[in-house]
Amino acid sequence: MSPPGSGKSKESGTARVLGSGASGVAELLVFHPVDTVAKRLMSNKGKVSFSTLSPIIFRDYATASLSKKLLSLFPGLGYAAGYKISQRIYKFGGQPWFNEIITRHYKDQFTSVFGERKGKMMMQATAGSLTGIGEVVLLPLDALKIKRQVNPEAFRGRGVLRIFLEEGTTLYRGWGWTMARNAPGSFALFGASAVTKEYALGVTDYSKATWTQNFIASIAGAVASITIAAPLDTVKTRIQNANFEQKVPGVTVIKDLLRNEGPTAFFKGLTPKILVVGPKLVFSYTLAQSLIPFFGKYV
Repeated sequence: MSPPGSGKSKESGTARVLGSGASGVAELLVFHPVDTVAKRLMSNKGKVSFSTLSPIIFRDYATASLSKKLLSLFPGLGYAAGYKISQRIYKFGGQPWFNEIITRHYKDQFTSVFGERKGKMMMQATAGSLTGIGEVVLLPLDALKIKRQVNPEAFRGRGVLRIFLEEGTTLYRGWGWTMARNAPGSFALFGASAVTKEYALGVTDYSKATWTQNFIASIAGAVASITIAAPLDTVKTRIQNANFEQKVPGVTVIKDLLRNEGPTAFFKGLTPKILVVGPKLVFSYTLAQSLIPFFGKYV
């Protein structure tokens, strides 16, 4: 959520947590199946055709009834809930917080280098990048969610607490690639959104953008972010979906991918992601923008 240009918070921290958390819950229930499809396509190392699409997406339920097929797209919902809700709270609440700090302490430097208008947008993008880098703390939940979606055999009947105790730091596997993906991805997300509002829509106070303006800016930012981060996201996903005992370096993943599948494999799963970017971000962003002020009346 874009903070006001002055760097002063208009919502309490509690309101941000409640509003963004509620938007995360709603988003999860609607879009978790699409995320599962994207992850399974990215993890597939063979060629994708019409005949192989169903086994890739539905796995053991490829020949099952439609209801069972749909339910099969909700693996790891518990892990996904922990990750998605935490991520939304962190992202919607964290980016404005970083932006407020940057505005308070470094506004003059940004203004002198980029000018007042561009400096404001660069502060938004930089705050987004810092937020993205900090998301690495949520990596264990993301790793468990991905493994449950694409490699459930890795769990072998173990509960989440046992996995945390036994695997420890291996749940942070791919942390460097995650930060490398998140930094430019979040920069593009908030930066492109700010540019769209500022130049295309003429919005100077981003917190006062209308629903339609947020709709347009969110799609522009999200498409830019997902496209830029897609190659590193594919590498990160393949590192994370391996069995716990296997440690596969990112460089090895890249070499194998280029040798066996070609450079276009870096963008596997990009189409379903982009297709869901518009409704997904409009859905979550609009809910957050509506609920945060609502909770702000009471907390």
